[in-house]
Amino acid sequence: MKMLLDACVIYPTVMREMLLGVAATGAYTPLWSARILEEWALAARKLGPQGEAVARGEVAMIQAKFPKACVPAHGGLEARLWLPDANDIHVLAAAVHGNADGIVTMNAKDFPRGILAEEGLSRNDPDAFLLGHFHAEPDAVTQVAQAVVQEARRLSGEDWNMRSLMKKARLPRLGKALVA
Repeated sequence: MKMLLDACVIYPTVMREMLLGVAATGAYTPLWSARILEEWALAARKLGPQGEAVARGEVAMIQAKFPKACVPAHGGLEARLWLPDANDIHVLAAAVHGNADGIVTMNAKDFPRGILAEEGLSRNDPDAFLLGHFHAEPDAVTQVAQAVVQEARRLSGEDWNMRSLMKKARLPRLGKALVA
């Protein structure tokens, strides 16, 4: 299964680490475009002067880890597509051009299911998407989540627990399932 990751699910660190950690287990193949990665790097400016530089380093690392994930731009395809927000057409075009099965996004209103279905795509909320993988492979997803929590503790110096970190990362149902 190939899933295109929208910038809004790549930019939050814990969500990205969960999605890419699960992808690294072989559960699915992640896809993105250079423009999506650029949106992430530019959005990271909000973290301060070093935010963009850190994001660009992380972009390089995920590109090295997933060298086949980047879908090249296809302007002709973008010209025939429509979405409520024209700024998101490049995401849909990348998903279509990359032969994705769906788009993982937090942005439901700008990716109507009917329009995506016309292109053979589904829209997937990251919490539900990861929860589905947890139900299919609980041990693998639990191992990924434990590593993410350990790294969050190391980086922040805070004593995060699984449920609170996943809730903060907007993955509350996954967090609840992980501790059940």
